[in-house]
Formats: sequence, C-alpha cells, structure tokens
Amino acid sequence: MRRRLIRRLTSLRRDVGMTTAEYAVGIMAACTFALVLLGVVKSDAVRSALTGIVQSALGLAG
Repeated sequence: MRRRLIRRLTSLRRDVGMTTAEYAVGIMAACTFALVLLGVVKSDAVRSALTGIVQSALGLAG
C-alpha cells in the first residue's frame, strides 16, 4: 500500500512540468487567435459593418 502511494506521488511530480508546458502552448494559441481576430476586426469591411450595426441600434433606441 505504501509503495503504491509513493509511486503515485512520484508520477504526479513528473507531470507538473508537462502541465506547465501545456498551459504555455494554450496561452500562445489564445494570443495568436486574438491577434488574428484583431486583424479581422480592424479591416475596413468589418469596421463599416460594425459601424452600421451600432448606428442602426442607436437609431432604434433614440
């Protein structure tokens, strides 16, 4: 029983670095996605569409 517990704790310690690396890859992917999305939103076509939507919503409200 004790041997099994020690083996389990040892295996958990080995996975700590792997988990950190997985978080780092996930954060990099999220940042890349955010940059791509920012580029799309800053394009003229999307900007004019969003402006039209906001103006339409303000026209309905006021």
